[in-house]
Amino acid sequence: MYWDQLTSPQIDALDRSIPVVLPISATEQHGYHLPLATDRMIGDHICKHINEQIEDQILILPIISVGCSEHHKDFAGSLSIQHNTMLNQMADILDCVVSYGFKNIFIANSHGGNQGIAQSFIEKFGYRNPEVNIAFTSWWRIANDEIKDIQESGPGGVGHAGEFETSLMLTIAPHLVDLDKIEEKANISTYQWAEADLISGSNVSLYRRMNEVTKNGVQGEPKYASKEKGELLTNKIVAVYVRILKEFKKGL
Repeated sequence: MYWDQLTSPQIDALDRSIPVVLPISATEQHGYHLPLATDRMIGDHICKHINEQIEDQILILPIISVGCSEHHKDFAGSLSIQHNTMLNQMADILDCVVSYGFKNIFIANSHGGNQGIAQSFIEKFGYRNPEVNIAFTSWWRIANDEIKDIQESGPGGVGHAGEFETSLMLTIAPHLVDLDKIEEKANISTYQWAEADLISGSNVSLYRRMNEVTKNGVQGEPKYASKEKGELLTNKIVAVYVRILKEFKKGL
């Protein structure tokens, strides 16, 4: 169920153990071939498919569509909010949710730049609300084991606007993917211990602006993308979300 598609009495009648999902995303550059709305559209897409499977067992809040993207602002069109703004926005929304008695909150992220602040948020919010269960993940983390074998592009190939995000967008909105603008891998190498993509994390977190990571805004190999791969990714990611959200509602 979508929070904003229900009436006030319908919300009030719900079992307060139902997981409330807050999707968070971004509006930022995705190279020459993908739209600025990529992260938001992927987040919406995943939530839509989760809702189709367990509509009566979840409650999905309106997505936060502008996130922490300051490191992308060297590329035109990228929108960003400050970390404190993101913290306050999540807190204000979820304070309302908790005030109505809901106790299971799940933050579903689709933008890498939100990960640090979201982790900080759940630690602060969870401490302040000991009666609430709050969890956070990103789609590439929750289903890491299930989707890593789909990758064909090799190390560094499933980064920003790379093989996986492009595949998902070919499934979601193929008319917004400009295949003619896909270029060869433009990743700018750094220390081996700081190399990472959506599947493989780094040993050390090294800050770099996006124009220090990639010459064209793409970190990865979008040429390996396909609609079929996007459908497979969707199925695997959604299946894990559904299982975990069911467990979350049931409790320990």
